[in-house]
Amino acid sequence: MSKNKRTWDEKIKLALSELEKRINAENEAGINRHRPRKKKYQTKEEWKKAAFRQDIIMQAVKSAAFLLATIALIQGIVKVLPDSITVSNSVNGRELPIYCVETDKKQIALSFDAAWGNEDTAKILEILKRHNVKVTFFMTGGWVESYPDDVKAILADGHDLGNHSENHKNMSQLSSSEKEEELMAVHRKVQELTGYEMFLFRPPYGDYDNDVINVAKKCGYYSIQWDVDSLDWKDYGVDSIIKTVTEHKHLGNGSIILCHNGAKYTAQALDTLITTLQDQGYEFVPISQLIYRDNYHMNHEGRQISS
Repeated sequence: MSKNKRTWDEKIKLALSELEKRINAENEAGINRHRPRKKKYQTKEEWKKAAFRQDIIMQAVKSAAFLLATIALIQGIVKVLPDSITVSNSVNGRELPIYCVETDKKQIALSFDAAWGNEDTAKILEILKRHNVKVTFFMTGGWVESYPDDVKAILADGHDLGNHSENHKNMSQLSSSEKEEELMAVHRKVQELTGYEMFLFRPPYGDYDNDVINVAKKCGYYSIQWDVDSLDWKDYGVDSIIKTVTEHKHLGNGSIILCHNGAKYTAQALDTLITTLQDQGYEFVPISQLIYRDNYHMNHEGRQISS
């Protein structure tokens, strides 16, 4: 998503424009050079016929030159193509959010969706601080409005602020303009409150379609899902949360774990959850540090892979 790089279309247009200028310059220079001289022919009619033949030959030469130049251009394009395509979320025609990341580092990311309640937010922040763990909070617009001091505290502690939409609606059921407003309404609130420019977005309920991902990308956002669900929102208890995460079949390098700051047992489970995963050798990093910002593609699992 680098703004400093020309888009692929811009590069092609620039190259073709330069090619056209060169050919036109050659044509202008060649008109007088290759036009037959009248004094070689006895009549004006003979001269016209010779000029016509010469024009046909010149057009053929120009076409051949253009074809060769185009081939050379395409060859150059093919050589630089891997370096030019920097971001792709498409897999078999589907636009995918990032579920996890391919990495050799034993790093994982813990995330909290904040859409209701703040009773345990201070306790969660205290536990995270004690373990020096940085995470990502995905917040709705309503939550930001209701708990502005918590938003500031989260940022002050070095955690990511993420976008969870303005009203926690099923994004795939909205029009493109409505999707954009759901993203940008909370974006503006957080920016005005903290000065922070959010760039991570988690669709409510994990609901998305191609348009959701594309609109988010247009708004400057990486769409984030998860591959390990703590199921804390089901209120099964502390032990259930710990076991569900630490023994999850998808848990591994680059995993993104879903929790909720307002779930009943999450704060109580957090301390043991962190130490258990650290004992397994995992290092916690915020999602902003885990993901690749550029030069990546996705596989069918939603795993982000460095290109």
